[in-house]
Formats: sequence, C-alpha cells, structure tokens
Amino acid sequence: MRKFKKDNGAELELYNKDCIKGMAGLREKSVDVIVTSPPYNLGIVYTKYNDKVHRLDYMRWMTRWAKAAMRVLKDDGSLFLNVGSKPSDLEVPYLLIAVMRKAGFEMQNVIHWVKSIAINKVEVGNYPGITKDIVVGHYKPINSNRFLNDCHEYIFHLTKDRNVKLDRLAVGVPYQDKSNVGRWHNADRDVHCRGNTWFIPYDTINSSKDRPHPATFPIELTRRCIRLHGLERAKVVMDPFLGIGSSAVACAELGTSFIGFEIDKVYFDQACERVKGFDISNCTKEE
Repeated sequence: MRKFKKDNGAELELYNKDCIKGMAGLREKSVDVIVTSPPYNLGIVYTKYNDKVHRLDYMRWMTRWAKAAMRVLKDDGSLFLNVGSKPSDLEVPYLLIAVMRKAGFEMQNVIHWVKSIAINKVEVGNYPGITKDIVVGHYKPINSNRFLNDCHEYIFHLTKDRNVKLDRLAVGVPYQDKSNVGRWHNADRDVHCRGNTWFIPYDTINSSKDRPHPATFPIELTRRCIRLHGLERAKVVMDPFLGIGSSAVACAELGTSFIGFEIDKVYFDQACERVKGFDISNCTKEE
C-alpha cells in the first residue's frame, strides 16, 4: 500500500490488491463517491487480468463487486460507472446495469461521454464560432463494412434511492445566447446545466509506448463527476479499478481524499508515479 499526502489536504491511499478483498476492509458507508471503469470483458489485452472469460462468470464477478461497492458507499453517495462496448458486442453496458440494479443501485442519470464528434457547417447554419466543418477528438477506428466507429461511452450515475442532490452548475456551461440570463426564474447568472452529453477527448497519443494502459479514461472525467456530485460533499472518493491512476490524479488536484485498488503491479506502480508527479509531498510507504 502507498500513502500520499498533498499540501491541499488530500490524502491518497493506493492498494496493490483485488478490489473486492480491499473493499471488505473498509468501513460500511465510508465512501462518498465512486468513479470507476471496470474491465468490460471484451478481450482487451492487459498485462495480468484475463478480459475474455465466459459471460456468465464475468457477470457473477461483477455482481460480487457491485455488492461490495454498495456496502461501502454512503446512503447519499454517487457511483459513476464508466462502461463501453465494441461494435460487435453492444450488450455489455446493459448487462452491467442489470447487475448493478440487482445489487441495489438505482439509475439516477445516464451521461454520454463523447470522445469524438463531427459537425458539418451546413447543418448548424450561422452558428457563432463555427466557420467550417470540424472533427474534434479521437477514437479507435475499426475496419468493417457492418459496424460504425464507436465514438462514445456511457457514464451511468447510480445511487441508492435516485434522490441524491447534485451541484449541476459546478460543471455547467455559459449561455450561448446571453439574453437568456435573467429571462428564466432560475437563470440568475451566466451558467446553465451542461446536460447529459459530455465531450471529453483523449489526449493525443503519438505512439503505442505513450499509452501504458490499454483502457484508461481522461483525468477530466473524474474531475467532472466529483464536481457534479458536489466537491464539498466528496470527502472520500474511491476507484476499485485504479489502472494507471487517472482518478487518483484528479483527486490529488481537487484536494479530495482517495482510495484506489489495482491488482496489476505494473499499473499500480505507474499510478503511484503519476500521483507523485502532481507535487505530492510527505510520501510514505507501508508494506
């Protein structure tokens, strides 16, 4: 286990262990926010984990993980579950939602994480700032005459009772038409709800050696989820599938305490290095 303490008050604990065993050691209802992306069982090549087991075995394992997460999450907590698929196997997100509901979670919001988008000038008319056709973002292209390139993933916002209040304007956007400010009863400043479509592109990768993990998500995704839940209420954030530590880095930046689990030693070590790179002081190590 590695502990890190940041000058802004964030305390981060990273564990090189199985998340189900790890969560068993946490107090019941001790976590405010969970932001995570579990393996999708789509055959992604990790250094240790087998991502292509029988579908029923995968669902049983996910059920165990979901029940463990339900136990440690506070009653007014939020679980943001990032789930993707591949064009030839689109069922995974929907199967996982059934698993989460079986464990007791309710769907409060469905957020669409858009990784790449194309906008044709002719389709938006004289929209301010769009002067030509644009394509923004990245996705992994496929070679197929049957399926479309997959440019988005889901972020399922799950809670225990669908009654968790959110800080929507913390991740809001300015009004395009400023005349709307003050027009509506609740529009008293130049910001409004972003909605459930989030454009968050990947960083540009120039070569395979620059991608140490085959399925990581941007740091901004975790930042935005935490702010949406309410930064002042997100005292403890957890990621059961730490990977190379994007969620840990986000918490180090925001000053939020964090618990993360990663079974693969290679990824765990890289996560620790990333956290240390964000001006973490007073680092200690416990075996």
